Amino acid sequence: MSYLELSFDLDRQAPEAAEAACFDSGALAVTFSDASDDPVLEPGPGEVRLWKRTRLQALFDAQLAAPALIATLATAIGLPPERLQARAIADRVWEREWLRDFHAMQFGRRLWVVPRHESVSDPGAVIVRLDPGLAFGTGTHASTAMCLRWLDAADLRGRLVIDYGCGSGVLAIAALKLGARQAHVFDIDPQALIAARDNAEENQVSDRLTVCVETQALPRGCDLLVANILAQTLIGLREELAGRLRTGGQLLLSGILTEQEAEVTEAFQQWSDMRRFAQRDEWIALSGSKRP
Repeated sequence: MSYLELSFDLDRQAPEAAEAACFDSGALAVTFSDASDDPVLEPGPGEVRLWKRTRLQALFDAQLAAPALIATLATAIGLPPERLQARAIADRVWEREWLRDFHAMQFGRRLWVVPRHESVSDPGAVIVRLDPGLAFGTGTHASTAMCLRWLDAADLRGRLVIDYGCGSGVLAIAALKLGARQAHVFDIDPQALIAARDNAEENQVSDRLTVCVETQALPRGCDLLVANILAQTLIGLREELAGRLRTGGQLLLSGILTEQEAEVTEAFQQWSDMRRFAQRDEWIALSGSKRP
């Protein structure tokens, strides 16, 4: 099958309406992407964020596309036809094509996150097998990368770990690969829990990873709690997170912008003296031990 891609920058058009117009015109897939170079920070629960300048790309079956497709779609969206750019695309193995730019990444001395299509020759490597998917967390984001480096440097042997807001489960799986005894994961996104379970099976640690659908199922008295989520969410959950730790247990927080550091540190002051252990770009990560 050959494809026709029509793409255009959104101006005042509502993204949902433009997407619906594309599907009504026979689109097989619609993708939103950055038309400039502006980062989109991780959205809050139930929130959808796009870029200041967003580009829409719609894929059509070239053999079924009507001759007047461009004019018809432009009218439905409310754009001049010349704003729509068209190009022909040959058929490919799409489910692997989008993985071409995702390569093995090293975090610290031993830890690697490696896609299924690559291998690592280092005999001392601790490998987490992971392809990017629908759930957040592969190590490419600064907040996840800092957590992975922290885990690589820590002594996790025999530890009980909670990954709160687990996304893909990469942090919990990495902890297990690095010697943790048991890991419990929780996320408000059901897709994340499915991804974490599948990734644990892929990495042969599913017997030591427990997926918790509700926070009540998370254990208390854990040795390490990792929460790589948004700063305001961390602050709102401070009693819940601190309450899961044993005295002396370690708390690892990430997903915090530099200007939010003082607010997050103050919020957890009652339980722990949180200290910055890493900064990457505009993101920082904090760690500390729970006081008696």
